[in-house]
Amino acid sequence: MKITNLDTVVVDFYRTNLIFVRLSTDSGLTGVAEATLEGQEHAVRGAVAVLADAVRGKDPTRISQTIYELNRDAYWRGGPVSTTALSALEMAMWDVSARALGVPVHRMLGGQVRDRVRAYANGWFSGAKTPEEFAEAAVHTVAQGFRGLKWDPFEAADLTLGPGDLRRMLEPVAAVREAVGDDVELFIEGHGRFDVPTAIRVARAIEQFQPVFFEEPCPPDSLDALIEVRSKSPVAIAAGERWMGRNTFIPALAGKAVDYIQPDVTHAGGLLELSFISTLAAAHYVPFAPHNPSGPLSTAATLQLGAALPNFRYLEIMATDVPWRSEISTERLQLTEEGDILIPEGPGLGIELDFEAIAEHPYTPHPMRIFTDAVADIRPPDARSYFNLEPVTTGPPADSPPARR
Repeated sequence: MKITNLDTVVVDFYRTNLIFVRLSTDSGLTGVAEATLEGQEHAVRGAVAVLADAVRGKDPTRISQTIYELNRDAYWRGGPVSTTALSALEMAMWDVSARALGVPVHRMLGGQVRDRVRAYANGWFSGAKTPEEFAEAAVHTVAQGFRGLKWDPFEAADLTLGPGDLRRMLEPVAAVREAVGDDVELFIEGHGRFDVPTAIRVARAIEQFQPVFFEEPCPPDSLDALIEVRSKSPVAIAAGERWMGRNTFIPALAGKAVDYIQPDVTHAGGLLELSFISTLAAAHYVPFAPHNPSGPLSTAATLQLGAALPNFRYLEIMATDVPWRSEISTERLQLTEEGDILIPEGPGLGIELDFEAIAEHPYTPHPMRIFTDAVADIRPPDARSYFNLEPVTTGPPADSPPARR
């Protein structure tokens, strides 16, 4: 079996554009993956085109050799664009390799340690502005089956916050905690907004709400800043979504910068690299909670890791999304009554794409909105749940318990 082509397909996703990568072979098998990188769609497509020239004629099952040589031969190594393109190639090679054997990717990663993973919802708060609206959205999301909620309550804050602003921004957090009770887990997102003293002050202020973690409290380009914040924070710190490859995660773990590690499978190097990063984290007894707010193929790849990695703790997933999410792929996820997503059992990554449906939603420019007041509105007015949210009665987990807090 040889690779005959590697190309990209882009689909509008309201707040961003998803980039799907398609790996074709002379056997007729096709592998798919995701290379979504917000605001850098054209650059990633160019990087994938460069990789296509390099991999035509290669054996798609020789994953480690191919990725090693592409890294070795690159004069400029790393960076979000190149690493995202390489991650997608790696995932597509895993997809083809597993499809050729008729097994899920996780079977090739060592087999399952669990049959489900604990999920927390992102995007559930779309359109909410007042504390009451956040509380109502939270109650609705918990009623769907989720037992964890994440959001960024800090509007367009940049580096610092006044005392009055912080009190106002935490009012929705208080309302949500009161509305859902203590048994629902809360995750507070920082989006790398704050300088060190402000991040510490915010961490101390949110302790009362018992969050599982405070995510990316300061910009991602200074480990020293993150270490300082973590050393003074009364709540757990999570980070890693904007780090590429093991060379950043090694000093972060050695320096005790994080309590939860959050690499993104589409940016940090692909499935095998995330497996390696998970092992590094396990050596420090740091739980693995990958970043995953993207499309169906990113979720599918992350679920394969969730099946196979012992220290996998949480799956991030969008509770609602664009109405056409269910049309562009065969993604059909099941959420259990306990708030866990079941691991799919289809071959490869378990996803088929519908390219005709994708073509109906072409590329649309979307500016990044982290530092504007439109952050809460990250879903279109007709956004809907894309899960099969009928309660799934599954009995006790197979082989081992699901990941818990």
